[in-house]
This record gives sequence, C-alpha cells and structure tokens, in this order.
Amino acid sequence: MSIISHITLGSNDRDRSTKFYDAVLGAIGFSRLPKPPEKPLAYERDGQMPTIYIHTPEDGRPATWGNGTHVAFIADTKAQVHSFHEQALELGGKNEGEPGPRPHYGPNYYAAYVRDPDGNKLQAVCYVSE
Repeated sequence: MSIISHITLGSNDRDRSTKFYDAVLGAIGFSRLPKPPEKPLAYERDGQMPTIYIHTPEDGRPATWGNGTHVAFIADTKAQVHSFHEQALELGGKNEGEPGPRPHYGPNYYAAYVRDPDGNKLQAVCYVSE
C-alpha cells in the first residue's frame, strides 16, 4: 500500500498535457482513468495509488513548477526508463538527464529526468540490474 494518496501537477494546456502524459506515463505502465471532461486528468498504475492528477490551478493563475522539486516514478525495466524519456522529448518535454546508471545513488539505480511542457520535473527510475 502506498503512503501517498495522490500527486497533482499543474498544466496550462489540457490537450497538450493529455498527449504528453498518456504517452510518458503510459511508457511506465500508467493508464488514464475515465473522467468527465470537466475533471482533471488522472492516471494510476495497476489501479493503485498514488493517483497522478494533471490540471489547471484552481486559483486561475498560470501553472508553474517548483525549483528543486520533482516526481520520481518507478519503472520496471531500463527499457521503460528509455521509453519514458523518448516519449517526453518527442512530445515537447526537455531533457534534464539522459537515461543511464546513477551509481552515486546505488549500484542498481538507473534513471532519466525530463521536464514536461509546463516545466514540471519528472523522473523514471528502475532499481533492477539487467
């Protein structure tokens, strides 16, 4: 059981975010949940929390990202880490760290970092040796 219920990331463009997150989170096993169009985008992996919500801020101001913050998603394989990174770059994301080992974090730590089109920093990490 996860100790986190959900994570919310801001977006300034729902259509762009739908394409981006369908592909990028889909690369690591997440699926978009069926929701009415007026509800935020929502994603889960294997029906488990945390749920990832993507939507415009409630206060009406533009969505912004936090400097020094990011969300790390667990990938099952190194191939998923690569697919996550590739999909992000193809859909307007920016590279923040190529897929590869990060031995300073542990012997089996393999990760990639990107920013989504709104500037949110995301990571896919795999802890298995292949």
